[in-house]
Amino acid sequence: MRWRVLVSGRVQGVGFRASCAHRAHQRGLSGWVRNLPDGRVEAELQGEPDAVAAVAGWCRQGPVLARVERVDIVELAPLAGADGFHVR
Repeated sequence: MRWRVLVSGRVQGVGFRASCAHRAHQRGLSGWVRNLPDGRVEAELQGEPDAVAAVAGWCRQGPVLARVERVDIVELAPLAGADGFHVR
């Protein structure tokens, strides 16, 4: 399973990317997370459905200093050979 997650609110400068990457690593996901110029955070999460859903669920709260206002999720076709999770 592969999802693109777009998180809006106060989500930059609060440790969101590092926290997301840590959780993705813990769950064995591949993909990436990055800040967008418009202030959102974007992540692509790929792996076992339960693990993807768990990390996407965490994105609805984010780290302590974040204030998540909206989360949009788009399901994507899985990528063959995806390996590791990276902060961009």
